[in-house]
Amino acid sequence: MPLYLTVFLAILNQIGLKGSKMLVALYAIELHANPLMIGMLISMYAIFPLLLAIYAGRVSDRFGVRWSLVLGSFGMCGGLLVPVVFPVMPALFVSAALVGIANIFFHVSSHNLVGSLGDAHARTSNFGTFSLGAAISGMAGPMLVGFLVDRSGYSMTYVALIAIAMIPGIFLSGYAGFIPARVKGKEETKTGGVRELLAIPRLRSTLVTSGVILTGIDLFNFYMPIYGRSIHLSASVIGVIIGMQAAASFVVRLWMPWMARKYSETRVLTWSLMMAGTTYLLFPAFQNPAILAAISFLLGLGLGCGQPLSIILTYNHSPPGRAGEALGLRISVNKFIQIMVPMIFGSLGSALGIYPVFWANALLLLTGGFNNARREPDEPAK
Repeated sequence: MPLYLTVFLAILNQIGLKGSKMLVALYAIELHANPLMIGMLISMYAIFPLLLAIYAGRVSDRFGVRWSLVLGSFGMCGGLLVPVVFPVMPALFVSAALVGIANIFFHVSSHNLVGSLGDAHARTSNFGTFSLGAAISGMAGPMLVGFLVDRSGYSMTYVALIAIAMIPGIFLSGYAGFIPARVKGKEETKTGGVRELLAIPRLRSTLVTSGVILTGIDLFNFYMPIYGRSIHLSASVIGVIIGMQAAASFVVRLWMPWMARKYSETRVLTWSLMMAGTTYLLFPAFQNPAILAAISFLLGLGLGCGQPLSIILTYNHSPPGRAGEALGLRISVNKFIQIMVPMIFGSLGSALGIYPVFWANALLLLTGGFNNARREPDEPAK
């Protein structure tokens, strides 16, 4: 029961986050932003989390996850409210920054909570279940946003996301009985510097791979709306195309625990990167919505296992008592890549058009897959 309640609250929070990422891209296009400006807007989600992720992990380890989750929930609502009050381009930058900060506290704490709900044997299954919730939110958020933008406009869509994102904060403010005592707060926690964590070879490699995977997911969520608008697709159709990627993630994650047991987490992660990189090459070649939805589904099959597996490997390779800090470091690495890549890709898109963005991301994912393959002999199947 604690696992499913945690997953449900995370779904509501992530609908707000993932819906906002598509919504801010569409709104920026409506306000005549170019690809470089949208790239800078994407980076705003990551700039402050880069600085705060490790701190959020330490807070989760030392003081417990409850109030970090509450802070993340209400903080996201505040970030989503900004464009409603100030419907101008600068407000989108402020909104993205605030949502990114709030999400860090919710994100790290929810992962730390799920990791604490079982031993190493159960952890893959628990994170697999949690990842199914992430897939549901990844499907529901963009589809809901696409439907509401076409029918109610941008401001009302933000209001709808706020109403959903505040539910976890209200619930956790009044009840936290499902949170295990060992993650409510620790009197003693082992500490150490970031260098100590980065000195662990498997953890270091997992952190880099995690950043590549999340970049692949986020760039698709941001640049698919740009590509869709360029070929005159409606917001609803774009939402369905993005939702197909999340639907495929849900399907493949049903099989993830079995695949991880049979082939090892590292090998499945390598296959995921290779498939996602190959699929990215196909997007600029087609404009038919049905074909784009099918390609999006294939991309979801590739990226669907990547994110939960990188979380599992980070948790498993972290020193005792420092899982939250390691998860925070994972996010810091993710955010650094998310800051640099969108700005580079945004410049590329402004200079050469949107197509090279997809090709460059394909190269990034394939390179990550080849790098990850070098670790496979060190981690045999279970």
